[in-house]
Amino acid sequence: MTDETESVASDLVDANRILAHFGLLDAFGHVSARTAPDRFLLARNLAPARVTRDDLLEYSLDCEPIDGRPHQQYLERFIHSEIYRLRPDVGSVIHSHSRGLVTFGLLRDAPLKPVWHMSGFITRGVPLFEIRDTAGDGTDLLIRNVHLGASLAVTLGSAGIILMRGHGATVVGRNVRHAVYRSFYAEQNAQIQLSAAGLGELEYLTPAEALAAEATVEAQIDRPWHLWRAAACATLHSSGYP
Repeated sequence: MTDETESVASDLVDANRILAHFGLLDAFGHVSARTAPDRFLLARNLAPARVTRDDLLEYSLDCEPIDGRPHQQYLERFIHSEIYRLRPDVGSVIHSHSRGLVTFGLLRDAPLKPVWHMSGFITRGVPLFEIRDTAGDGTDLLIRNVHLGASLAVTLGSAGIILMRGHGATVVGRNVRHAVYRSFYAEQNAQIQLSAAGLGELEYLTPAEALAAEATVEAQIDRPWHLWRAAACATLHSSGYP
């Protein structure tokens, strides 16, 4: 692989550990990174905290591993392939089951909106994916095939995040660090909004405020990245992970 691809792979391993450290991913969930217009990296079927460089597989957009290694694969890898197919601007995809975002996926009359400056990107829209509209009311809610992945990608549209009713959320970014940033602060926004909602009427950011805040804070994603990386690596090393 090229030096650039190796750098992306290194960030992808760190992203798995960061997201696990902060509880955005647990034994489940996954994060990927695009390496070429028609290729992306995604770990084999493994708990995120355990992912190492050797666990990363390179996929085509047909969701087939390039090198054909016989590892068990994530069932929902089609989330990643179909978003990359439809969104050339996306460089990383994160699928999580974080509690606050799962909650908002159930609230049809209480949409997730930006309540603080760290999550201004939410103002661009938070569509809801209802799998029943595509596959009926008898599925296990997992995105198991190209058809469901394509439906999810179309519903996501140009947004940075999509909620999945009864399941979780998927967040996209221009690169791994950007997607991790958005995942972290989307969940923080959800928790703050839920906490404040019981106290009275909420004052949301205006669209202009949210977009201005997005431009300011998303230009500084390396600042939290290095902090999060150090915290995650220290915790995992102390627990015996490499």
